[in-house]
Amino acid sequence: MKSMVYPDSSPNVVISLFLSFLRLGLTAFGGPAMVAHIKELSVRRKGWLDSKTFNDGVALCQSIPGATAMQMAAYVGLKVSGITGALASYIGFGLPAFILMVGLSIGYIISHGVSWTASVFAGLQVIVVCIVANATFVFGRSILKGAKAVLMAVASAVFFWQGISPFFVVIGSGVAGCLFFSTTEGTDLPNPRGESVLSVVKRDIVLVAALFSGLFALYVLDDKFFHLALLMMKIDMFAFGGGFASLPLMLHEIVNVKGWLDGKTFMDGIALGQVTPGPIVITAAFVGYLLYGFAGSVVATIAVFTPSFLILVMVVPVFDRLRSCRYFLPVTKGILSSFVGLLFYVTLKFAFDIHWDVVRALLALVAFVALSKQIDVLYVVVAGAVASLIVF
Repeated sequence: MKSMVYPDSSPNVVISLFLSFLRLGLTAFGGPAMVAHIKELSVRRKGWLDSKTFNDGVALCQSIPGATAMQMAAYVGLKVSGITGALASYIGFGLPAFILMVGLSIGYIISHGVSWTASVFAGLQVIVVCIVANATFVFGRSILKGAKAVLMAVASAVFFWQGISPFFVVIGSGVAGCLFFSTTEGTDLPNPRGESVLSVVKRDIVLVAALFSGLFALYVLDDKFFHLALLMMKIDMFAFGGGFASLPLMLHEIVNVKGWLDGKTFMDGIALGQVTPGPIVITAAFVGYLLYGFAGSVVATIAVFTPSFLILVMVVPVFDRLRSCRYFLPVTKGILSSFVGLLFYVTLKFAFDIHWDVVRALLALVAFVALSKQIDVLYVVVAGAVASLIVF
């Protein structure tokens, strides 16, 4: 590996980060699986980070809100070129998904009601149920270790079913994690070496001030954009466990509480999100476009990625100390357990919105088996769309 001194905020390095992650973002299908490709780029090909530093970043990004692959892009940029580099890699990695989703949203509105489009989405809604069900299974298999975690997931699903806000469920699960899971792992350690506390605090104050300034500007410009941004930011702040964790929150707020979209339209947005590269949370661009056009898609997309980006930037300097705290792992385990339950609820909710028959049941079975065999979700969605066009 080349010997380099970081962070380096020179224009050449920042541009290299942006272009490298833009190219990677064009083929960023597979969600968290993209982490391996980011490692190939940043450790082996570019030599920006060593393997240990990269692996520390993976541990961090899996412990905080946000889509893991997007967070890792920002982490690499932050380590290489500070805040400027983090923004360059973050925007570069997510930009292709945003552009494609806006294009698909335009096409969705233009063709909505056309018979062949209705046929395609009739099948894709079945595929969405299978995608979320598979995510529930994968998450559950890796997270639910022991009866306490299973009980917490079941309780979360029941609470959500009873109409309890998922935000309260997530907070309660974090508290319950402290009570039910072992707090003997980790001990308090001295502050890790790195940036001084004063410099970190000053930077965080500037970031928070910029965030509130942006929200105030939206409120003055048009309060509908302000409320859209506020909602998307709230969703992102509680989306522990990756992009799929945002689905229960988004469903609750956009469909159940605000009534901005109906359940089937929201499912269509998720299906389109699976056709695009990048995280499934890019569905926010679809929601924003259907509500307020292109400006709405821009506001929704920026808002749904901003809190997790800021959390990453703020946590990186203190993560070693945070991870060593005896309550960190139990809280994280509790929150992640609750998201398995919330995803299970979303699976049932979506399934109940479909008028099932033998053809749809067979399509669901084939799709679920394909996903369980780790066939790329893009292929499953495209094949499902073609089959729907023929069958329905």
